Amino acid sequence: MIQRNAEKKLNELAKSFKAVAVTGPRQSGKTTLIRSLFKDKPYVSLENPDTRQFALDDPKGFLSNYSDGAILDEVQRAPLLFSYLQEILDHSSEKGLYILSGSNNFLLQETISQTLAGRVAYFNLLPFSYNELNNANIAPKRTNSILLKGFYPPVYDQNIPIRDWCPNYIRTYIDRDVRLIKNISNLNQFEKFVRLLAGRNGQELNLTSIGVECGIDSKTANSWIGILESSFVIYLLKSHHQNFNKTIVKRPKIYFYDTSIVCYLLGIQNENQLSTHPLRGAIFEGMVITELVKSRLHNGKAVNLYYWRDKTGREIDVIIDNGSELVPVEIKSGATISSDYFKNIKYWQNLSKSEKAFVIYDGETKQSRSDGTEILPWKDAVAHFINL
Repeated sequence: MIQRNAEKKLNELAKSFKAVAVTGPRQSGKTTLIRSLFKDKPYVSLENPDTRQFALDDPKGFLSNYSDGAILDEVQRAPLLFSYLQEILDHSSEKGLYILSGSNNFLLQETISQTLAGRVAYFNLLPFSYNELNNANIAPKRTNSILLKGFYPPVYDQNIPIRDWCPNYIRTYIDRDVRLIKNISNLNQFEKFVRLLAGRNGQELNLTSIGVECGIDSKTANSWIGILESSFVIYLLKSHHQNFNKTIVKRPKIYFYDTSIVCYLLGIQNENQLSTHPLRGAIFEGMVITELVKSRLHNGKAVNLYYWRDKTGREIDVIIDNGSELVPVEIKSGATISSDYFKNIKYWQNLSKSEKAFVIYDGETKQSRSDGTEILPWKDAVAHFINL
């Protein structure tokens, strides 16, 4: 098993709360992680039809079999359990009694918020990080290879070819999770919507525009965005509110959590196609941003990442807001340092009077400039930001 950076924080939560709910995208490694960390607890999957029927027919009797606690996987499939879990947790002082998990995060969180609010700690587990793959000596060497292969565990620990993994993952997601979350009558139209979003990876989210192109109204488009966001298919990077007396853009930017999915949706099949693809820079940018998101979530920290753009088009790819300062980060997909890398950084520093700044790029050389700007290879960058 590949060691996960999330292990420490998940153990801490189980020692502080009576129950922990582990959420995250389908196939991100939730079951593998919790079964390895909580070996002393019986594992029960509500995906099993007989088990699920028992839990639905007699939830109190079902839970009486696990009075000393258990791992309840895909627990959102039996929502009646939650009311009885509430009673059990209220009358127990034991920490880490139940570990709950599920791949349909929308339904899981909705049900927990209705019955177990304040009793359960949430933990979001995303797919592997580059650091985890590198520590296990299985990370691809070339950046384009990493972008194509992505970070989902089965691609690595089960050696499933990415050309087979992506279409089956998307089909499973649409056929199972989307049907459960929303009664969408036209799943082909929803899949078209997802593909249109892939073409807008790294761009501002314009619901009106994509709705027109997909043939749906903006209300439906907004609902579908919520589905994709809550199930960790897409990540919305919000704009920072501080304007420095400038008119700023307020719409979020859209990124896909995993680069293999967006490459597949764009029809990119090999490294040569990716090298010359017009969205290669946006795909690289999205990978770096989601790596930063993983480092925050897996260490139990709030995601304090934003972007900034004014109406003239000046933009900072990432603003790290740590409360006392705003740290600008520019992300460049080139492997050679260029003077163009610093234009927006210098503009921001003049505007905000900040001194610290970073440029993350696809090269291998670190540099520290006299103006306070540090240049970092993307593979080394995440460690620099975890405490910001």
